[in-house]
Amino acid sequence: MIIISNSEADTVEAGKYLGASVEPGSVIALYGELGAGKTAFIRGVAEGLDIDTRVVSPTFTIVNEYLGTVPLFHFDMYRLGSENELFDIGWDDYLERGGVCAVEWSENVEKAFSPDTIRVKIDKIGPSSRKIEITIPEQES
Repeated sequence: MIIISNSEADTVEAGKYLGASVEPGSVIALYGELGAGKTAFIRGVAEGLDIDTRVVSPTFTIVNEYLGTVPLFHFDMYRLGSENELFDIGWDDYLERGGVCAVEWSENVEKAFSPDTIRVKIDKIGPSSRKIEITIPEQES
């Protein structure tokens, strides 16, 4: 699925749409350059999961937890050098907790993802426009 976003609000709405449709235990891997809108998209995912709190990038904390009926675990892998570091911080434990894991800078930990990972690629196509490509493996044929 491809969505063209013309504002940060559109990017949040795209995330909200995905958040409302994902199952507990889902992993969402986000890709995109600095400032592409990954955190805005995850803000929308939180809204779609009915989580009513301020979502911020966990660049320095590595992971932020947002509690709700289905919790959201928001990872930022910008500072990690490998998948091993992700496992060192308890990746397996997060996967087993039944929440949704949303991972920014997924290219840094690509080998940690299973084949059923939802992938979201956000590309800047203008000053405030983004191309958001969402790949959900179950929908691929």
